[in-house]
Amino acid sequence: MAIETWLIQLRKFLPFAKSDLEIDWREVDYCAIDLETTGLDLHTDEIVAIGTAQISNGRIAAERNFYREVRPMESPSVQSMRVHGLRASDLDGALRMKEIAPDLIAQISGRVLIAHATWMERAFLRRYLSSADFPKSKSMIDTAALARSLSYARQGKGHEPSLEFLARRLHLPVYAPHNALGDALTTAVLFLALATELERIQLAKGAPRLTLKVLLETSAKYGTG
Repeated sequence: MAIETWLIQLRKFLPFAKSDLEIDWREVDYCAIDLETTGLDLHTDEIVAIGTAQISNGRIAAERNFYREVRPMESPSVQSMRVHGLRASDLDGALRMKEIAPDLIAQISGRVLIAHATWMERAFLRRYLSSADFPKSKSMIDTAALARSLSYARQGKGHEPSLEFLARRLHLPVYAPHNALGDALTTAVLFLALATELERIQLAKGAPRLTLKVLLETSAKYGTG
């Protein structure tokens, strides 16, 4: 799918026109997002926690960090609890996703979304935010794909390099693994490091700058889903 078509899908969330795909990447507002779920079935499992970290002017806006736990209809699986540590009793006082959705939409509107291995976040968010016309195309920036494009991932195409593995390989901080906000922050830091390296390569090739278009194209080219 052409990148211009992706932008049409993103129109509600992006505050600029198609011609602005050539905008310098540092001038774009981003939102790194991570979800914890009851399991990995994209059709039946549910979100139990959401974390976002916003990026403006090439920096993480820590004061805008967003974290919400979500009360699912069904209890988390034993396997998922071993990952994120959230039990049914921990979520008894949390709001339902439909109650949290307006706050989440406010977090992501007008920003380019970033996730690590976007297939999961995209699929779950599409289910819950369908009424908000959540993009149905490969229009999120995938840090796993960016890392793969730079040969930082040991795994080949078809396998997702671990967020924690990549952060440690690049000597970046790892914030609370398998906590939605912690992973969103780690994703944001990883994105900034990878985009900076891609920018260095672009400048070495004589390009005047790294653009949003290049980031989206690279993410799509090296993504797995």
